[in-house]
Amino acid sequence: MEAQKGNPLGYAPVAGLIRQFAVPSIISMLVSAAYNITDQIFIGQVVGMYGNAATNVVFPITILTNALAQLIGVGAAANFNIAMGAKRENDARRFVGTGLVLTSICGVLLMIAVLLFKTPILLLCGATENVLPLADIYLSITAIGLPVFLFTQAASQLIRADGSPKYFMICNLAGVLVNLLLVWLFMFPFNWGIEGAAAAAVIGQFVSFVICVLYFRRFKAFKVTLASLRVQLKTTLSILKLGLSNCINQSIMMLVSIVLNNVLTSYGANSVYGEDIPLAVSGVIAKLNSIIIAFSVGIAIGCQPIYGFNMGAKNYARVKETYKKALGAIIAISVVFFLAFQIFPRQIVSIFGGGSDIYFEFAERYLRIFLMMVCIYGVQPLSVNYFSGIGEARQGILLSLSRQGFILLPLLIVLPIFFGIDGVLWSAPIADSLASVLSLFLVSRNFKKLSALAAA
Repeated sequence: MEAQKGNPLGYAPVAGLIRQFAVPSIISMLVSAAYNITDQIFIGQVVGMYGNAATNVVFPITILTNALAQLIGVGAAANFNIAMGAKRENDARRFVGTGLVLTSICGVLLMIAVLLFKTPILLLCGATENVLPLADIYLSITAIGLPVFLFTQAASQLIRADGSPKYFMICNLAGVLVNLLLVWLFMFPFNWGIEGAAAAAVIGQFVSFVICVLYFRRFKAFKVTLASLRVQLKTTLSILKLGLSNCINQSIMMLVSIVLNNVLTSYGANSVYGEDIPLAVSGVIAKLNSIIIAFSVGIAIGCQPIYGFNMGAKNYARVKETYKKALGAIIAISVVFFLAFQIFPRQIVSIFGGGSDIYFEFAERYLRIFLMMVCIYGVQPLSVNYFSGIGEARQGILLSLSRQGFILLPLLIVLPIFFGIDGVLWSAPIADSLASVLSLFLVSRNFKKLSALAAA
């Protein structure tokens, strides 16, 4: 008991800890979502439907960047928390230093690859003849910010793990506020169009990056020195092991986004909607879905320090209690979004710009059907982060693959063959339902394992 009282993660009320760590995480992700949504709104209002479609085509690159950030950031943070809970400070130092260096290297390599293979990437992501020119302009500018964006997202995991979730919230908020001011300035008074939106995004990312880097000059757990900033093979493998499940989840999301874009344009071309309307609507709905993801994943990530420390301290009852209370919070919040999407679909979509009657007809159907099961969407990401947080990488990887890879991806390919574009819409609620059932089954089985360890 004496050991635990040195860190509130081991003895403070779980509900309060979840609020302490999850609320800043949620706000940070909401701020990021607001950044994407605001860009989408301005682009929709100024550039129009093709502008919305262009940002949708570029969106898989953002998901890929997040995948790499999760791979390194979550892996380093989970290992850091477990090491600190087990009183292994030297190991914790290595995880922080290696994580920061790996993040920097990956960001630069990603930027170079995207700029070199820009057009093939956009065509792969579903760009149509009408959309490709705008998408090319947008990606040419935003690619410059990929290294700092990746670093900031990955380092945020370590900042939260160090017990400073509010700091990153401020860091992210500063970047978004700069973006909001500049995107209005560049697109309206300066009339720069989609170039203005892209430039504002990159400048905002640089602001967040600078504030994020400054944190590591006053890291709480220990002093981060230049000597600790080096890559060690054994440490790298440990980081990749615990970050892999989150990375796979994001990578499969990227693949699903690419397949979704191509399926929508293919089957849309054979429907009354054409190929561009479904692509544009999908971009709008993806941004709306990012709000749900912000709450679900924000709570899930916020719980990781609690899982990791108490698992390292062998306080298994608190590990289980954390999951149960987080699950209740996620479901309660998601029900509110379900009701809003079902009752006010046209009003919500209208925020992102106007369109023809047939555009709004498809948008309403897409929103109501594709996001029908948002009330249970958060079960799967919560469970993925649960297994990552307690060091059970294999279970986390299985769940990461479940919804997007094993279920949604095959449904996106098979259902449209029989039901046309409607098959695309119904694939998501079916996948959400099946993935939630699998998640709860695996977590329940793990709870029994923890109970056995506590009794031993």
